[in-house]
Amino acid sequence: MSPVSRPVSLPHPLLPAADWADRFTLGLPVGNLTAREAARLALEHPPGWVRGLMMLRNALVAPFGLRGAAEKVKTSDTEIGGFPVISVSDDRVVLGFDDRHLDFRIVIDVRQDRPSGQTLSVMTLVHRNNLFGRLYLATVMPFHKLIVRRMLSGIGERVLTSRR
Repeated sequence: MSPVSRPVSLPHPLLPAADWADRFTLGLPVGNLTAREAARLALEHPPGWVRGLMMLRNALVAPFGLRGAAEKVKTSDTEIGGFPVISVSDDRVVLGFDDRHLDFRIVIDVRQDRPSGQTLSVMTLVHRNNLFGRLYLATVMPFHKLIVRRMLSGIGERVLTSRR
């Protein structure tokens, strides 16, 4: 199972000012995964190299007064994997927050649109607020794409393992 990049039309109603977006999808051979469960599977179990990158990111952005990524990945009614929950339903979870350099949303959708399973989609919407936001996004972009693809593949692997 390999994630596929899909286009995103802007402006998008979940972040109307977004000036950058990407979306990756993955077909799953299951029919009962909720968006909240998919978000938890993706964000609560990051690989060690992702945790290391996030710690490095926190150290690098701290002098600029930017919000750091959660040191401990936790989930509650108000956050999933350390990201604040903006909205949640069975088929969609919207996470994110607004910061000085950029505003972002992570949108996890699960659709029952396959004869023998679901399609899982992770979309990232970003509004770059200033030059620093543009530089920041350009710097993290290669890592972002790797992380999202790995995150989706990991969900597929966990779903298959847990359903056996």
